[in-house]
Amino acid sequence: MHNPVGIRSLSVSFPSIIRTNDYYKENYPKLVAQAEQQGLAKLFSPAKSTPSNEFELEMMPHMSDPFRGTIERRVLSPGESSLTLEYRAAKDALDAAQLSADQVDLLIVSSVSPEYIGYGNAAFIARQLGLKCGAWNLDATCGSTPVALETACAMVKTGTYRNVLVAISCTYSRFLDEDDTLSWFFSDGAGAFVVSPLEVNQGILGTKTVNTSALCDQLRGKIAQDKQGKPHLRFQVSKNINKIMGETATEFLRTCCQGAAAAAGVTLDQIDFFIFNTPTAWFASFCIRVLGIDPERTIDIFPLYANIGAVLALANLYHAIQLGKIRENDLVLIYGFGAASSACATVMRWGDVALGTAPPKGERL
Repeated sequence: MHNPVGIRSLSVSFPSIIRTNDYYKENYPKLVAQAEQQGLAKLFSPAKSTPSNEFELEMMPHMSDPFRGTIERRVLSPGESSLTLEYRAAKDALDAAQLSADQVDLLIVSSVSPEYIGYGNAAFIARQLGLKCGAWNLDATCGSTPVALETACAMVKTGTYRNVLVAISCTYSRFLDEDDTLSWFFSDGAGAFVVSPLEVNQGILGTKTVNTSALCDQLRGKIAQDKQGKPHLRFQVSKNINKIMGETATEFLRTCCQGAAAAAGVTLDQIDFFIFNTPTAWFASFCIRVLGIDPERTIDIFPLYANIGAVLALANLYHAIQLGKIRENDLVLIYGFGAASSACATVMRWGDVALGTAPPKGERL
């Protein structure tokens, strides 16, 4: 018998600063002029002179752009952190669900990366929210949203928990210098949702998860010192990541999406709306090509936010609901993947989901 459990409320939170491409053109004109010899261009260029897979086919139209399709990115301002973004999103999700702190039975937090080396953010967010329940840290890198959703739903289905609060953040700007062209492609943000029992026949219907060990050596963190001499992480991206992503992305996508649909007892043709984490300007079109779906059955918020990692799926989901593209009782598929972690797809019958306050417009630089 189907146990109706799924998302009850959803919120997103973003930094107050928006950097446009003009910011880099004005402040780093030489870097923009030499962009094709820098990190971002080396990361996203075809392995051969002609595209060899669906990923590269969709990438090609962006090769003449030094920003590789990135338009705007959100960046932490002084006083903002992964903790401030997570707290704001979590508080909004609780308010939207009309839940008090003592009604939360479990907090799950996934931060890419946590504010402090050696500690996850969960206990800090629990303290800020005044929660008395357990606070768990979960790591599935950029695939954290569907993995955390699957975990939270499993907890509620046991009957031990009723309301599970999940907070997800990604603050890439902390790990890249702005004069590194890779920073053009990365962004910051957070999202949160509450998982609770839903109406009969709603909630998660099927899930398929696989590991992404093929990407284990492609993105690494290195401990360095900041200007104050404090240790912090810096990201290093492998030169082969584009080739490996191109070779594996299709299989991950098909395996998870088809597997989740089969587990739910439906076909991909029956899915009303698809939510993908969209880490590049062409990932949505790549998914459309591989799965053979109508472009109207998905959304792509990459132009607004760039690559916000694990938060991409939540931002796409939030805006799709806000625009009326997803309605109660629609069949919705959410897909996400993370390097050196997991790829996961979940099919659910959408419930009556309350949205948190709309994110502020921010200050464009």
